[in-house]
Amino acid sequence: MPMCEAYIPEGALSPSAERELLGKITDLLLEQEGVDPTNERARAIAWVSVLRHEIYVAGAPAQVPHYRFVCHVPEGQYNDERRAAVTAAMTQAVVEAEDGSWPDPERRVCIFTHEVKDGTWGGAGMILRLPDIYEFVFGDKGRQEAEQVLAVRRRQEAELLLAAAGDRAVP
Repeated sequence: MPMCEAYIPEGALSPSAERELLGKITDLLLEQEGVDPTNERARAIAWVSVLRHEIYVAGAPAQVPHYRFVCHVPEGQYNDERRAAVTAAMTQAVVEAEDGSWPDPERRVCIFTHEVKDGTWGGAGMILRLPDIYEFVFGDKGRQEAEQVLAVRRRQEAELLLAAAGDRAVP
C-alpha cells in the first residue's frame, strides 16, 4: 500500500510531535486509498521513511523548516480528488505538528503523489501487482476488487488517448 518519504529537517519538531505526525500521515494515506487505517495487514505494508535534509531557499540556508513528502501508491489508488485530499490533510498535519512555532507553515510543505505502474511494485523478493496487494490486505474478495480498479483505470487512460488523438485529427 502506501510508501512515503518524509523529508523533515532535524529538530524541526519535538520527538513526540514528529511521532504523532508520522502516525497521522500513515492513517491518512491508508484512508485515501480506501483502507481502514486500523487494518493491521494494511498497516504492516504502509511505510513512512524519514529523511533528514538540509534545504536552501533562494541559494541560502533556510531559516525555517521546509518539509517534503513523496508518496507512492500502486496504480489505480489515486484520482484528482484523493490527491487533493492527501495534500490538504498532510499540510494540515504539519501545521498542527509545528503548533505555531514558525510562520506560514502551509507555504513550506510540498507533497508529491505518485502512482507506481502495475507490475513495477516489488516486495518480498517478487513483483506485486495490485490484485496481489489487495488479496493480502482484504482476503479473497480483494483480488476481484483490484482487478475492477485497474479495469476502470485502463478505460480512463484509453478515453484520454482517444480524446487526445481526436484533438490532433485534421478537420
